[in-house]
Amino acid sequence: MRILLPTGSLTADIVRKAADGYDAEVVVAGEIAAFLTPADLKRMISAGAYDMVIVSGMSTASFASVEEETGVPVYRGPRHAADLGMILPLAGKIPLSRTVPADELFAAERREAAFRRLAEVEEKAEPEFVIRGTKIGGGSRMKVLAEIMDAHRHPALRETVEEHFRRGADIVDLGFGFDAAPEDVERCFAALDGIDRPLAADTQDPALIRAALCRADLILSLHEGNIPAIGHDVAAAGAAAVIVPGDAGLDANLKAAEAAGIAALIADPLLQPAGSGFVASLGNFSGASRPLFFGAGNVVELLDADSVGANALLAACAHEVGAAVIFTSEHSDKTRGSVAEMRRATEMMAVMGDHPYPKDLGIDLFVLKEKRRRREPGPEGERLDAPPAPEGFIPDPAGNLRIAIEEGWILVGHKGRVFWGRTAADLAAALVENGCVSRLDHAAYLGRELARAETALLLGRSYVQDGRF
Repeated sequence: MRILLPTGSLTADIVRKAADGYDAEVVVAGEIAAFLTPADLKRMISAGAYDMVIVSGMSTASFASVEEETGVPVYRGPRHAADLGMILPLAGKIPLSRTVPADELFAAERREAAFRRLAEVEEKAEPEFVIRGTKIGGGSRMKVLAEIMDAHRHPALRETVEEHFRRGADIVDLGFGFDAAPEDVERCFAALDGIDRPLAADTQDPALIRAALCRADLILSLHEGNIPAIGHDVAAAGAAAVIVPGDAGLDANLKAAEAAGIAALIADPLLQPAGSGFVASLGNFSGASRPLFFGAGNVVELLDADSVGANALLAACAHEVGAAVIFTSEHSDKTRGSVAEMRRATEMMAVMGDHPYPKDLGIDLFVLKEKRRRREPGPEGERLDAPPAPEGFIPDPAGNLRIAIEEGWILVGHKGRVFWGRTAADLAAALVENGCVSRLDHAAYLGRELARAETALLLGRSYVQDGRF
């Protein structure tokens, strides 16, 4: 199969390198590949014998008329020339698109295939038991349990529970501190009436556990100190329970819970924080009873590092030890987003199948970094060094702008009005349309600040106008 690869002079060397070893001809048309016209492409095709054309994924022109006149199919390649090497081995083997760039098409297909595999694995899994329709253990996907600390003092409990479920939690756990009373527990669960998803109660106080049994599907945590007082009540309510070692040891407490009649048990060997026995505590999981509870949230909370990579690695550890439930939390600003991160991490582990590593699965946890850098050549021409920007400030006669972010929105205040938008482009267009900018230097400044605000929203970071990011 002979392939025509039209390109521009800026990317010609990259395309030639990618095409080496294939029956492909690289033809340069102009400086930039994306500016290829139907007329130019028709002339290229007429000059040779080709079975297929792959144009730049950045091209916006329609080549339907060229296909009709020449009979040669024209497909969109990747948007970046550096990705062509991944596409050429697949040309003729899988369908390309005439409208969607190849890199975007393949990424979407791989992602969809990964989620199909995930659904198949979950459907076929035979769980150890089921909590309110959610499979636990038995080869099913590791379930994410998200904790809300001090639920009895949370100002927006129902909204937060619903948000955790939307972001991927399989179970939401209500934590109750020592200052909680039974009536606080009852009030919290009553506030969640109508949410037909698995809910857990996190307390070791028998009185608070008893109050939670009106609705809780799972109790965290039981041990020799509270099993004699509350074990039979947990069993009578049909709730599952997480068992911890305590002073008696994990095996002894599991047996005591079984003797109390609790049918659905999850063993928690207790994962220790990094620097305080983390590696040694991992060894306690290998011989423990199944299903297993993996307390990843405590490790992430006590580590001053970005949560994304930490959650991915801890999910991999949990997968290797065969955990059925993994615990996460968003107690602090630095762990915000952990519920969604951990859900994605558990999905990656679930679709590994025969893959030796959680890599090239179709789904990933890249946020700030990228799998491979694309080194596209820059523009050619006379080099002109840009001098430092002027330090002086010249007010815009149209007025000053105050930029902030709030709950997923970018806000821009101008003379008593506040413009709300989701993206920098939306806000910039609205401000220009409403005459809020009259100087080019002010417009350039506005673009920079709005882009920073949008990036802060995407990353869940704070934003302060004119401040360092």
